[in-house]
Amino acid sequence: MNHLVKELDAAVSDWDARGWPRPSTVLVSGSGLAIDLGSEVLASGAIQELLPFPAHGIVGHPMEFQLLSTPSGVVLYYRGRVHGYQGLTAAQTVFLVRLGALLGAQVLIMTNASGGVDPSLRPGDLVLLQDHLNLMGKNPLEGDPPSEWGPRFPDMTTAYDRELRALLHVNAQAASIGLHDGVYAGVSGPSYETPAEVRMLGTLGATLVGMSTVLEVIAANHMGMRCAVVSVVSNLGAGLLDVPLDHDEVLVAGREAAGKLQSLFSRVLSDENLLRSVSETG
Repeated sequence: MNHLVKELDAAVSDWDARGWPRPSTVLVSGSGLAIDLGSEVLASGAIQELLPFPAHGIVGHPMEFQLLSTPSGVVLYYRGRVHGYQGLTAAQTVFLVRLGALLGAQVLIMTNASGGVDPSLRPGDLVLLQDHLNLMGKNPLEGDPPSEWGPRFPDMTTAYDRELRALLHVNAQAASIGLHDGVYAGVSGPSYETPAEVRMLGTLGATLVGMSTVLEVIAANHMGMRCAVVSVVSNLGAGLLDVPLDHDEVLVAGREAAGKLQSLFSRVLSDENLLRSVSETG
């Protein structure tokens, strides 16, 4: 953990040395979900530039970052993410989110591509997460994180911020975008789930299943960030349809949902009162 703290401190120092403004919001896009928000780009580069360890790219993730000027403030936009199944530790998986928090970002908004466990969902549906199941077998708070990052045993009751969720619902309704609510089961991957596992997840209360997000939300919540996550249903889980699962299907669903995500997030990030409204109601 001491090594991790030094790496993050170095990353913050390098950020400031480049003269980049510090962000107020972090945005992360999932598989096939990188979008153009039409905002002024203040800086950009490869995500690898921000990491002290190698992380190979994943198909559908540009693995770029942009620093955007928006009416709501400066946004650090990660166009892609790293995953634990790339052979990374939990701490490495959440490095980029922790960097955003240490730079002063108060809000984390993420997207992901997920499999539908609830058979009423259809590919292309958007689901706003209200909770999660951590079935990844790891936690980014393992070890001895600095006390200034947050409490040793953080409460996760409202890890998915109620005010941010309400804000997303209001903007989705205004843009005539359907937005469901659901519970995300995070599994380690990279193999897809078996039909028996999908049935088990449904019994446990999951609406969706995927291979990301939960570790990032745990780390962000621990460091005091307000979190919201929109999942795009890329396919129905194994056994719900008599067809094999394929990553290309995930990317196609992402491209088809990109317009809805762009409209939704453009509206949210154009709100000059985004941070104030969240802080005042929290």
